Amino acid sequence: MAVTTGLLASQLIKLKNLQLTGKLVSEELMLGIHASKRSGIGVEFEQYRHYEPGDDPKRIDWKLFARTDKHLIRESSTESDKQVRFVLDLSGSMNYLENGVSRLQYGQILLASLAYLCYIQNDQMSLYTLKDSSIHTISATGASSSGKQAFQKILVGLEKTIASGIWDRESKTGQKIKFPEFQSKKKEQLIFVSDFLQTHDEWLDLIRSLAGPYREIVVFQILGDQEMDFNLEGFYRFKDLETGKEIELEAGSVREKFRESADRYLLELKEALQIPHVTLVRVRMSDPIGMVLKAYLTKRKG
Repeated sequence: MAVTTGLLASQLIKLKNLQLTGKLVSEELMLGIHASKRSGIGVEFEQYRHYEPGDDPKRIDWKLFARTDKHLIRESSTESDKQVRFVLDLSGSMNYLENGVSRLQYGQILLASLAYLCYIQNDQMSLYTLKDSSIHTISATGASSSGKQAFQKILVGLEKTIASGIWDRESKTGQKIKFPEFQSKKKEQLIFVSDFLQTHDEWLDLIRSLAGPYREIVVFQILGDQEMDFNLEGFYRFKDLETGKEIELEAGSVREKFRESADRYLLELKEALQIPHVTLVRVRMSDPIGMVLKAYLTKRKG
């Protein structure tokens, strides 16, 4: 089966198999990015290259040959000791739907693809979710936080995720919630997947509190085309997916105001996240996931 970075999330979810979708996307990335260093996942980037005269035929990846009809050799890499923590937003707005794909489904495939990359590179990885002002540990770091076992745990955890409720970093007493799970002094990478839509500065506060010399943070902000372009016509009933509040409006009458507000928010957010050790990757739900990850990894390599 030929693999392409052009596969859309709407096509991938039909497979109903996160392991397969993650593998399809990440194997294309390994074929398309040629570098001696890993680009953002771990320390060394393991890559494939074409078989050349003099190479030992035993080094050919025959399983990959069966799918691509290409004689490719997997180059060796050093084992990574870097922690990669995946953090998935499970507030209600992750249920936002466009063209048959929810924001949560898009995020699940994106994280499954990154987890597969970590798996083949033997990175240590773990998964957390953020919901109802709390952090939930799905797969923690430890002795079995790398390899196939860790990869399978993350896949199972992703498949079971359900989005609902709100995200608010303040407790009922008004105090900021702290997460001891993210206070490691070891070098690590936190990869957030969220819409990053906030009422106040709850998401910004969280990122600012975590970023530092030992902790690189990558935020994949997933947005729908209508959230960014708002090309709707006619009357619609709009629903806040976190609070459940509804309002009926004629789309044309609020279009310009909506676009202005959205553009202003996205610009201010981008500027606010221009701080050391933080990278914002803005993604449309209509973007092929492979294309998104390839562009991100290639940019980091450069």
